[in-house]
Amino acid sequence: MVPQLKAKLCGELLTLEKTIIENKSVVEHWFRDMFSQFKPPFYSSVDLRNSCFKIAPVDTNLFPAGFNNIGTNDRRCAIQAFMAAIERNCPHAETVLIIPESHTRNDFYHQSVGQLCNMLSNVGLTVILGSMDDEFCELKELFFKTPEGLPSYLPIERISFDDDEITVNGLKPDLIILNNDFSSGVPNNLKLISETQRILPPLKASWATRKKSNHFDLYSGIAKDFCELFSADDWLINPITKKCSNVNFKEKQGEDCLSDNISEVLKKIKEKYDRYGIEKSPFAVVKADSGTYGMSVMTVRDPNEIYKMNNKQRKKMAKNKEGVLVESVLIQEGVYSFETVIDANLSSVAEPVVYLVDNFVVGGFYRLHAKRGLDENLNAPGMKFFPLPFEDSCQLPSLSSDPESITNRLYFYGVIARLAVLSAAKENYVK
Repeated sequence: MVPQLKAKLCGELLTLEKTIIENKSVVEHWFRDMFSQFKPPFYSSVDLRNSCFKIAPVDTNLFPAGFNNIGTNDRRCAIQAFMAAIERNCPHAETVLIIPESHTRNDFYHQSVGQLCNMLSNVGLTVILGSMDDEFCELKELFFKTPEGLPSYLPIERISFDDDEITVNGLKPDLIILNNDFSSGVPNNLKLISETQRILPPLKASWATRKKSNHFDLYSGIAKDFCELFSADDWLINPITKKCSNVNFKEKQGEDCLSDNISEVLKKIKEKYDRYGIEKSPFAVVKADSGTYGMSVMTVRDPNEIYKMNNKQRKKMAKNKEGVLVESVLIQEGVYSFETVIDANLSSVAEPVVYLVDNFVVGGFYRLHAKRGLDENLNAPGMKFFPLPFEDSCQLPSLSSDPESITNRLYFYGVIARLAVLSAAKENYVK
């Protein structure tokens, strides 16, 4: 099952997709050159939106969950990519410690952690699941189902700190893989860990320090450089963004900044819509400048909406994951999603989420939501998932197929996702 597009790719975007497919060797050589200069994240996921006249990333997560939603066939690709990533980052690793999120009891997340551990075990590593959280450790074991559907249990170990080393039951892991974005702050003990124990992703990649505005500033430059290869308008793959700091939704602080920047973003979108003859209403998305889980996100069509927010809306926007106060926001061009899935006579808006290990596309899934519109955030309660049918098309476009075929569509998605990951790679150098 593949989501259907409500409209065909049109105009300049269709031309760009055709050009990229026809010039695959140029594209892949460019990526090889860029990733030789900028080391990619250990793993990542990229949320995309496809409006047929524009395809763009709207979020890039460096501590991805959702591995349980990756197709069974794509697991082989993921395991091979993890092998390459381990060789690049910590070739002598034998024992790896995975530190997951501890605040959630969400069964789907536990399934994701289980699948991550399972894949790394298949790489040939001894995998330990550990935590610093006493309440989480009280669970004693994490239950998940293997890809074959068999029940499996992972013991949850208590992490100990011995000066500048992490130990688990007296064992010193060679490599520490974080699946915890530490939105509320990085524990001090982790900051003191010796370089002899490699931590991936690096602590500076956590939402305690990372900013979406910085990421999309870097993405904007990369998208422009990439599109210059084909004399294309980078707006076709690049969302317009602005940033507002010193914001407090509860205290109505920073409203003028928000209103002014929303107005500017909407104006720029309208200019592009007029240029390309797009008869849609521009909208913007206001989201916390750090954090995940789809929290602190709102859709805006009129700058004055900021002044008219009710208490419920303000409360929703005021705090992010783990109750972290929102003080800085990203104002991002809203990108329609014209992909839908009809299942049991129920139509759901869909958006692709592409997963990467190192710089390799390894699969992903479609996020669906039957109660959200094509201009709304789909990362919300009630969402559903099903795997992207990547299989043979991760990195393999088809010159003999229509540009809008699923094979070529997914290759195009992979290109955009790698541009986002390249931007994340540059974040480690631009600090």
